[in-house]
Amino acid sequence: MTASPKTILMLRHGKSDWQAAYGADHERPLAARGRRASRLVGRWVERTGLTPDLVLTSDAVRARTTAELAAAAGGWGSPIRLEPGFYGESPAALVGALRGLDEGVRTVLLAGHYPTWPETIARLTGGGRIRFPTAALAGLGYAGAWRDVGGRSCELLWLVTPKLLAAVME
Repeated sequence: MTASPKTILMLRHGKSDWQAAYGADHERPLAARGRRASRLVGRWVERTGLTPDLVLTSDAVRARTTAELAAAAGGWGSPIRLEPGFYGESPAALVGALRGLDEGVRTVLLAGHYPTWPETIARLTGGGRIRFPTAALAGLGYAGAWRDVGGRSCELLWLVTPKLLAAVME
């Protein structure tokens, strides 16, 4: 029996503010441009009917804020779960999080960082280099059980950037 199709949304955090006062890199906030892009992505997700059942986000300020702003702008009622292991980790940490999902989750959004996000997309889809600017969002299709997700098990369905979304939505 084949599991029904699932969607993995991979969101890189919005543009961060390097000039802001912050301590460790983990605390670096979003710039105004990053906040605008996060909201734009959130509205696009809602308009396309891809509202996630669950959001897993790095606990770094810029990633967490990106996920929260996107959810608020899109009107998602999705639970947002902080994942400390998403900050500075390898694609294996993300795949491990996916493997632990409940089968009732049909669409999951993972919010986090470069270079782990494009590296994870490449791993899940079988390779290649992916340009993944800030606030970019990729959609991956997966048709198995979450416990079996891994290398070459997903299909890259699309990738959008804030620049593209601004051109078509605003």
